[in-house]
Amino acid sequence: MDIWTVLLILQASLVLPRAAAAAAATTPTPMLRFVAVGDWGGVPNAPFYTAREMANAKEIARTVQILGADFILSLGDNFYFSGVQDVNDKRFQETFEDVFSASPLRTVPWYVLAGNHDHLGNVSAQIAYSRVSKRWKFPSPYYRLRFKIPRSNVSVAIFMLDTVTLCGNSDDFASQQPERPRNLAMARTQLAWLKKQLAAAKEDYVLVAGHYPVWSIAEHGPTHCLVKQLLPLLTAHKVTAYLCGHDHNLQYLQDESGLGFVLSGAGNFMDPSKKHTRKVPSGYLRFHYGAENSLGGFAYVEISPKEMSVTYIEASGKSLFKTRLPRRSRSEHQHRRGLHAGA
Repeated sequence: MDIWTVLLILQASLVLPRAAAAAAATTPTPMLRFVAVGDWGGVPNAPFYTAREMANAKEIARTVQILGADFILSLGDNFYFSGVQDVNDKRFQETFEDVFSASPLRTVPWYVLAGNHDHLGNVSAQIAYSRVSKRWKFPSPYYRLRFKIPRSNVSVAIFMLDTVTLCGNSDDFASQQPERPRNLAMARTQLAWLKKQLAAAKEDYVLVAGHYPVWSIAEHGPTHCLVKQLLPLLTAHKVTAYLCGHDHNLQYLQDESGLGFVLSGAGNFMDPSKKHTRKVPSGYLRFHYGAENSLGGFAYVEISPKEMSVTYIEASGKSLFKTRLPRRSRSEHQHRRGLHAGA
């Protein structure tokens, strides 16, 4: 072997690892990304949107363009103050299509659930609008979503709930607590469905989303019905996080088991109230933002094969708070299977 061959081999041994390292550095980590925004639903009089809704739409579009998003989770109160009347209601155009109209958002699907204000109108019309709009996805009052993180075998399940059917509607000017479901049989059917789904869920991340919060320090406070009926299921089945709106601010809470509570209800209004601080267990609250002069904001979620991160973004573009939640472990999968087998 001549000296040139030796030198070429040595050069290749130095260059190839560097090239591989550079390639590794430029290959992005596989992620599932989405925006979670609630209570964005405009107003029932012209121009049918608010300055905050417009600011959120603009910043969501910018976030999607720069960071990417596979979908948007709409956490209820999609149309203030009394939902829509039918599938041809002009509010679909004036409060949704015309506002979230920037090019980065035109092909991003919206997975929708209903809030208390939606239930003052015709929720079945919002479901039917799924056949009109290519990006509005609302197949039924409650449903399951399942995703794979690109270039991996890691899976994510999201269970979309109708917490108004589950607990009843709330009066914003009375007790603010839903007192009882309007149809007890429908409430029991939904809860039975969720129990069965969570018991069978083998995904690496399991999220549950609804309009009402389980825990909140703000104006509406914790939802007693959900603390009693939903929270034990979330804990028993090692759910990663619960996402909601209803209170008009941004909050992150986490319990002693590591279960995250992502409250993103700042899409249209901002309320600084902290009146229920003492109704939430000590140490749960990690972040709260309800500045009255703010243009609102939303949560941006990234799920990798290793962890899930939640970043709260103000409509001005400022990052307010970021936290991380781990992927569910194999022992948790086995624990759940044991629970299911013993049930």
